[in-house]
Amino acid sequence: MDDITPAPLFTNDGIVFSLLMVVLGLIFFTSQLQNKFWKTFYKYIPALLLCYFLPAILNSLGIISEHWDEVQPDGTVEEKSSQLYYFASRFLLPASLVLLTLSIDLKAIANLGWKALVMFFIGTLGIVIGGPIAILIVSLISPETLAGAGPDAIWRGLSTLAGSWIGGGANQAAMLEIFEYNDDKYGAMVLVDIVVANVWMAILLFGIGQSKAIDRWLKADNSAIEDLKKRVQDYEKLVSRKSTLADVMSILAIGFTGVLLGHWLSGIISEVLVSNFEVFSDKSSALSSFSSEFFWLITIATAFGIILSFTKFKRYEGVGASKFGSVFIYILVATIGMKMDLTTVTENPGLLAIGFIWMTIHALMLIFAAKVIKAPYFFMAVGSQANVGGAASAPVVASAFHPSLTSVGVLLAVFGYAVGTYAAIACTILMEIASN
Repeated sequence: MDDITPAPLFTNDGIVFSLLMVVLGLIFFTSQLQNKFWKTFYKYIPALLLCYFLPAILNSLGIISEHWDEVQPDGTVEEKSSQLYYFASRFLLPASLVLLTLSIDLKAIANLGWKALVMFFIGTLGIVIGGPIAILIVSLISPETLAGAGPDAIWRGLSTLAGSWIGGGANQAAMLEIFEYNDDKYGAMVLVDIVVANVWMAILLFGIGQSKAIDRWLKADNSAIEDLKKRVQDYEKLVSRKSTLADVMSILAIGFTGVLLGHWLSGIISEVLVSNFEVFSDKSSALSSFSSEFFWLITIATAFGIILSFTKFKRYEGVGASKFGSVFIYILVATIGMKMDLTTVTENPGLLAIGFIWMTIHALMLIFAAKVIKAPYFFMAVGSQANVGGAASAPVVASAFHPSLTSVGVLLAVFGYAVGTYAAIACTILMEIASN
């Protein structure tokens, strides 16, 4: 019974969602206050970071949680979970992508240039070589951490982290299938994934508050980014008018039409691929990631928003379409935060050490590359999160800079899906060599 995860104070999703909304409301209320304390506080701590961090504190205090165990009257243990993250990632995220890309300027995004792609692929390379280097370092300090052979070999388990941090959940599952890691020990790898990836996301969000100073240090030219933001702001002013109830309902209808199409078509596409092409149904295949319904959900919702940006629907930006998209994004961030239990940071110190060293190498390579090519912090943060966080969090980080930049995060995350399994396989081969 020692392995039972205790239930939090609140297990009812209605209560938990309401609590998260209260937390979000307080954050944004205080962020608008003009007294010296709050202005100074939010100058250094972005509101988005608090939207993530405060739910994590509530989780750590046992007030809310995403997963827990419940002992039944017959003595059996039943796993319970909140559905809020699932709801936010599968319904609110695609709706937000539609609304945030509604006023997209593809020409301006193209003008962002080659640096965005370079930073993304440097981030990927950082994951590929970071794993084996982390293994070599930990082997010198704590060789017992790397103990295990056959299905228990640590490098097999770490392959799932490589898949997750370059692509996403589908790539992670593919790595588990390809390298056949012991399922009973897989939970420890999931813990490392959650802790390290979420700590890194928190650091990136903190850096957004210092992005201007970071850009000065990098000597970065972010004129293209500022031009994109200005274009969107100018267009919003041009079409801006007082919104009506009909406008609000229309905006919601537009967003959730994208959700409807995304869920409907993603299921059809996934079923066609799996049923007719063995390469997509075989989880050990590098192409199996493209049979993921979530991948197609995000892709279709984004494409729908981009298509609408060429129509009169684009004018709904004038009555706040992107603001509704931002609301959905912040709710998603809060549900991501409630997945993070800060008290688990000290568990599995050896594996966590590998994870943090690995992520540090990834970060250092991005910083070095950004300094060399004078890429702005935006490209560094979004390029990293498109790898480590994927389609669920790359748009979050991008939108924290400006709602008009959300689509950049989505497009880079799609690259992550595309190269995830291939790059993760290369990383795993190097980790196997480093372990021997």
